[in-house]
Amino acid sequence: MTLRSSFSKLFQGLAWSLGACSPAAWADTGSPSALEEVVVTATLRAAPALEVPTSVTVLDAATLKDAGQQAFEDVLALVPNLNWAGDTSRPRYFQLRGIGELEQYQGAPNPSVGFLIDDIDFSGLGMAATMFDIDQVEVLRGPQATRYGANALAGLIYVTSAAPEDHFDSRIEVGAGDYNTQTYGAVITGPVADLDSAFRLAVQHYSTNGYYTNVYLDRDDTDRRGELTLRGRWRYQPSDDLRIDLSLLHVQIDNGYDAYSINNTRTTESDDPSVDSQHSTGASVRLVYSGWSPATLTVIGTEAQTYVKYGYDGDWGNPLFWAPYIYSYTELQYRDRSTQSLEMRLATTHAHGVNWLFGLYALRLTESLNDTSAGIYQSDPTEPATASITDTVVNSHYRSQNAAVFGELDGELAQHLRWSLGLRGEERTADYHDLTTNPGVPDARNNFNPTDHLWGGHASLTYAPTPAQSVYLLVARGYKAGGFNLSQGLLPSQILFGPESDLNFEAGYKAQLLDERLRVNSDVFYTLRRSLQMKTSEQLDPSNPDDFTLYTGNAESGRNYGLESEVAWRMAAAVTWGASLGLLQTQYHGFMQNGVLLPDRELANAPHWQAAVNLTYRDPRGAFARIDVTGMGSYYFDLPPNWTTSHAYGLLNAKLGWEANSWSAYLWGRNLLNKDYAVRGFYFGDVPPNFPNELYVQLGDPRIWGVNFTYSLR
Repeated sequence: MTLRSSFSKLFQGLAWSLGACSPAAWADTGSPSALEEVVVTATLRAAPALEVPTSVTVLDAATLKDAGQQAFEDVLALVPNLNWAGDTSRPRYFQLRGIGELEQYQGAPNPSVGFLIDDIDFSGLGMAATMFDIDQVEVLRGPQATRYGANALAGLIYVTSAAPEDHFDSRIEVGAGDYNTQTYGAVITGPVADLDSAFRLAVQHYSTNGYYTNVYLDRDDTDRRGELTLRGRWRYQPSDDLRIDLSLLHVQIDNGYDAYSINNTRTTESDDPSVDSQHSTGASVRLVYSGWSPATLTVIGTEAQTYVKYGYDGDWGNPLFWAPYIYSYTELQYRDRSTQSLEMRLATTHAHGVNWLFGLYALRLTESLNDTSAGIYQSDPTEPATASITDTVVNSHYRSQNAAVFGELDGELAQHLRWSLGLRGEERTADYHDLTTNPGVPDARNNFNPTDHLWGGHASLTYAPTPAQSVYLLVARGYKAGGFNLSQGLLPSQILFGPESDLNFEAGYKAQLLDERLRVNSDVFYTLRRSLQMKTSEQLDPSNPDDFTLYTGNAESGRNYGLESEVAWRMAAAVTWGASLGLLQTQYHGFMQNGVLLPDRELANAPHWQAAVNLTYRDPRGAFARIDVTGMGSYYFDLPPNWTTSHAYGLLNAKLGWEANSWSAYLWGRNLLNKDYAVRGFYFGDVPPNFPNELYVQLGDPRIWGVNFTYSLR
């Protein structure tokens, strides 16, 4: 699909959505009300989005419910310049403005996009982001060094679950759809007056057979999804000066993984389909004390444990499919990660004058990895001497510790003009060791213990000509720690790579117009990257689809620039229209691979444009309808030297329903035009005997339908 035809489809979908409502639906059901105020909580100080001098998208509970279905993946397209990399059953790795990891095949996590759920760090583990009983998702684009340091070079995604309520409430949700989709969940919340507290409990299970058919095994569930979410929250507030919030989370993702075929279709031939599971358990405690008059004390402590089992059939075939050759490879990883963090900060909240904030932060991350790659290729079944056998096992252990001190000042420079300065200094130490065993080859070991001293911060000016408008200018510096490469056969100069930093220049406009019925949020940005970290790979043995050397190096420089814009308009009392647009250009410069300077090129997974339009009709008498049209431009697959690209595409989603006081029912459909689109692409050799390099893609979800029913008891 060309860029022109993609835009055509996008606007055709919008026109269809506008015409879908009958004249009666547009009839006045009362005066249009103002849009609800959006509050950003992911920053060091919670504030209305209109006053936050940075590029941020906030998806509230109503948007998540209306536009989503089960996972963060369902609403990703609503966020400008946010993309994700496939090669997993659910999004685990994200890219903001073209910056972010595409995978983690080795045991040294070093994320560029921070990802928090109720303050718990799940950076690089995004599959934990199920959307049941979630209150808000905030996406802060651009470096967020003052707020989150080394893990937020590209930005921060902050997910908040629904809070306990001071009145009893409960609800149950059930749903069903094609591909044997089933979901059921329940929520209960209420006060515990004798303990000055309130609680909230939520549980949900979701399952589907998945969207692939394995003809060799005669199964339609090898790419299945089974996802369990348990949430608990407790709020203790004995006085106006003290509040303690406890959040507990357990997410159990038990998904199959059989998403690639030689013909790039949803019909697979694998004889050993594998799994993509993630079991995450976490807890956070947030204490806020305001009884000390100069400042408010905030203390946040978190702990999390995650087990990941991830594997795939390396050759995507079976003995009959590859006959007369003997060709079979598998890859299986077991990952065990734990994190503990502690943050303390003091902050003033004066209405006038200079406000200050001072904080300390510590994070410890430990990860163990067992990676087994096994297989055989025999070009002549009658000649054992032609057999190439692989049985490589890598056991690694990694530990890093981050310690940071940070501060922020802000105040009034003149009437309607505010300023803000932030600075963060951070030390990161790491310790890594591994053992690689391969029969017939001497054992190989790696040991590294680098230390990085890093700094970042921001400076901003905000001009608010009226209480409903603001214009801001921002300069922010982000950073990311260095690391090391683990693949065998690298030169000594290729083992270690250095830290990366970026300098982001941004100007934005935010407004609530037309009696607060129109919200505008737009910005332009230009980011200069220094010593940017880039990963490349090379297939060492053409007959082994799992035999790649992975190498991260520092390119000399890079640049990312573009635009983000969002509009929400309450057109009538029952009708709301929304749209978003992200434009992006990226480039790296001066990257060496094996002593050869690669041509300058755009980054992978960085589409030139992303767009979304939606129309929501919600009549107070009960009728509901929403239509979403989203689109994405083409982008390079994977990392250089892969020069293959995706195709631009557009998707159409819709949801119809009826909402009563105590119950609601919905009919929904996603990808209604049944478009085939890729979410990840690899270019390598996988077909014997010549193993020519070809493009293989993982497809996004096809057209799916379902119904949901909710019953509330208050």
